[in-house]
Amino acid sequence: MSSSNLLRYPPVDLELARRLERAEVLATVAYVETRRLLRPSSGASWLETSGVHAVFDGPDSPLTQTFGLGVFEPTSDATLDALEGFFAERGVATAHEVSSLASPLTWQRLSSRGYSPIEASTVLVRPTTPAPRADTGRVTARLVEGDELSSWCQVVSEGLSSESAELVAVMQDLSPIMARSEGVHCFAAEHEGKLIAGGVLALKNGIALLGGASTIPAARRQGAQAALLQARLEYAAKLGVELAMVVAGPGTSSQRNAERKGFRPVYVRSKWWLPPQKTG
Repeated sequence: MSSSNLLRYPPVDLELARRLERAEVLATVAYVETRRLLRPSSGASWLETSGVHAVFDGPDSPLTQTFGLGVFEPTSDATLDALEGFFAERGVATAHEVSSLASPLTWQRLSSRGYSPIEASTVLVRPTTPAPRADTGRVTARLVEGDELSSWCQVVSEGLSSESAELVAVMQDLSPIMARSEGVHCFAAEHEGKLIAGGVLALKNGIALLGGASTIPAARRQGAQAALLQARLEYAAKLGVELAMVVAGPGTSSQRNAERKGFRPVYVRSKWWLPPQKTG
């Protein structure tokens, strides 16, 4: 019997979606508050209305969007007016990350207001125990100390260099803020004393959010990501957090890898986009 068969998964329902969406938005708000503190000129800010959080982290940030639309309350035109106004004041498009478990009225409202779906993602979960055991050879993973954060940021940014220069630039901007956000724990994998990979664990709302994982190109296929996953799950479990969450593109290698490690898809999210609106 495989270890995944021994895991106890929660029921897939609206209550689970609310737990997961709230965990992610709390982590995102903590990030925005940290950016605002460290970089006051950034204009980073957020708004909460009818259970939905709108986040502004700059015009090019993937975090500039809303979280929780249609999950906590039915979507109304008044709510969408407030959210669109928040983004219009900052001169950016309005984007909503919407769970497939959201109120069906949500998509009707978005379509009638001219939104278009532009991308999708899959939310997956697994219990933190038992953590998957893997033979990672000489690669080990551990919590990063404060004086190592600069090196950690460099590694997680370099890990995206084979994908695109744009992603590297995004991570170079995000990682120093993310690493210092409340509730975030940074982990690194190392080989022979050298950091070769990094990943993030954010603990919010009783959920362990796993993200930000990347390995430098020269050190791939050595077990770094398996070691990072194991270390983060064990750490969360020791703190009493029982459920872990990851987000991946539907049908991607990232989703397949997560499923091989015991994660199960629980719902899909679609991102809906509205071009920048003029104010006044």
